Amino acid sequence: MSQTISPAHSGGLAALEARLREDLAWLELPAPAWVPPRFAENERVLDVAIIGAGMAGLTAAAELRMLGIEHIQLFDQANAGHEGPWVSYARMNTLRSPKQLTGPALRFPALTFRAWYEAQFGREQWEALNKIPRTQWMDYLRWYRKVLALPVVNDTHLVRLQPREDGLLTLELRTSGDAQTRTVLARHVVLATGREGLGGAYVPPVARHLPAHRHAHSSDAIDFDALRGRRVGVVGASASAFDNAACALEAGAARVDMFIRRSELPRINKLTGIGSPGLVHGFMHLPDAWKWRFLHYSAQSQTPPPRDSVLRVTRHENAYLHLGSPIDHAAAHADGLVIDTPKGRYELDYLIFATGFHSEIDTRDEFAAIAPHVRRWRDRFDPGTELDNEELATSPDLDSRFAFQERVPGACPALARIHCFNHAASLSHGKVAGDIPAISDGAQRLARAIASMLFDADRESHYAALQAFDKAELAGDEWTDADAPSVIDES
Repeated sequence: MSQTISPAHSGGLAALEARLREDLAWLELPAPAWVPPRFAENERVLDVAIIGAGMAGLTAAAELRMLGIEHIQLFDQANAGHEGPWVSYARMNTLRSPKQLTGPALRFPALTFRAWYEAQFGREQWEALNKIPRTQWMDYLRWYRKVLALPVVNDTHLVRLQPREDGLLTLELRTSGDAQTRTVLARHVVLATGREGLGGAYVPPVARHLPAHRHAHSSDAIDFDALRGRRVGVVGASASAFDNAACALEAGAARVDMFIRRSELPRINKLTGIGSPGLVHGFMHLPDAWKWRFLHYSAQSQTPPPRDSVLRVTRHENAYLHLGSPIDHAAAHADGLVIDTPKGRYELDYLIFATGFHSEIDTRDEFAAIAPHVRRWRDRFDPGTELDNEELATSPDLDSRFAFQERVPGACPALARIHCFNHAASLSHGKVAGDIPAISDGAQRLARAIASMLFDADRESHYAALQAFDKAELAGDEWTDADAPSVIDES
């Protein structure tokens, strides 16, 4: 959804950008570069390489720059301006978050979505806005990247992440259309890989033998126009399940059946009820048992789909919700699919699984060199049978700097410089590495940790610089020693 820029505000963005430059200048930001350059194999080593240039990657890069860490680079596999889910597999009409949340603004008013919006459309339209249109949020992130001059390399994906014996990290990268890979060296790597995190889309076993042209995960590219006149099934009760069902209905599907395991839709977003700076800053310091308890309860309660998303589906007469209907069996035949649930059998042409994501790092080829060494929560914490939760158990056990920790001490020290800034960090740090509400807090926590690690690693250089510094504050002629012997003039 787009809006026409009002002529009254056509110069608004230029004025806003000037205001942002002035705000940063008054705060003396970004800080001057202070990290000593490092070279290896006749190349300048990146201080920080960031994999992913969506909202989390951009916010982390912006804060690193504010702290004077200049030699950074972001890499994203998407085309420029298409990073993250917003114009790929996100299919809601508007964001689910309240419009006033400041998101990646890093506490700079001129960097907020509201400032960007009002500069173009005015205060009255802001007041009239209900929720932020999804595609307009992507427009804002494009501006965010541009106005902060963040260095992003697009159409490039990580093929392999490999620790070196000298403590550096090798990133083997491939750009779209290139047969050959290239390597980049970095001191720190940030994995800002969003909801997909360290793993990928989760598809239940019942789907794994179905023909590829008959089913998809909700994060896949789906040709909804091809579903016109077809019988479509959607598995799940999440927001994305309703968004995909709505897209199929709006494209002209003959019938859409939603198969929902629970006997009732969840209605209350429990974590919203305790949202506060206390949760943002306090969660990471909770005892392990309490961290697990909070997120297990939240997962069991589930997050309800937004009311607008549900109504977007239920207003169609050819939409059918089947509660208490997990899929027991699915099979393909010449004309489509047959689905069995406890409530009955259904003939379908296409099935969409809105079944979430997993965090199994072992399933990602690019992490093959580090995955065996990464400690998960299941490696050291037993919640008991009553709180068993496989998704939480596979979460990486991160330190206070979002860094991976070793399963076997000493086996892979480089993990301390690989930072997991994505959904998989939730159990260790809370929801500060991917969702809009606390993304700035998470980015600041991450960037300050990396800054401290870089300073410590270069302490000898900084100490040498301390010793070598010789800019005098005083010239020596500003005072007279009252106890010095008088000089007698014998002339």
